[in-house]
Amino acid sequence: MNTKTTLLNSAEDLVRSRGFDGFSYSDLATQVGIRKASIHHHYKTKADLSLALITRYRGVFMERLAEISAQEPRASGRLLSFLDLYRDAMRGGRSLCLCVAFSVTQTALPKDSTAQLEGFHADVAQWLETVFRLALHDGTLRGVTTPRAEAHAALATVEGAQIMARAAEDATRFEAAIDTLRARAI
Repeated sequence: MNTKTTLLNSAEDLVRSRGFDGFSYSDLATQVGIRKASIHHHYKTKADLSLALITRYRGVFMERLAEISAQEPRASGRLLSFLDLYRDAMRGGRSLCLCVAFSVTQTALPKDSTAQLEGFHADVAQWLETVFRLALHDGTLRGVTTPRAEAHAALATVEGAQIMARAAEDATRFEAAIDTLRARAI
């Protein structure tokens, strides 16, 4: 693994567990075992680092959603797999999905990073909308009426549930919040 990838992996872990404002380049240098100047060689500013992190995460997350769509023919399977993505990202209540962590500290981000973050949310909401549209046809989710509204509500539910679980360091809060989504699957 090259230094740039190692830096991104370590920075992602720090953002997900501490928040974007919760670490410095000194913290990152210590974690990776390099000098601060070496980080600046790859990412001149923390703003540059945030953009690289969000861009990479957005791509990886969308690839994972595409895999779910390819593997799960039913809307219910897609929704349940989506919930698993967010559950896994929490690491038992000690972490957040990277874009949830960035959303919490959005005012600290530069314009390019917030644009990527907004794009991430738009992409995920659009994917969820296709899941709810599929449910109208395959009947594997109960009570679907307005796919677009359902998509935005589902995204807000899982992201808010992560924040509540992380704040309490209690993954059961996430589970309790998503029970209504999970219970809709047939």
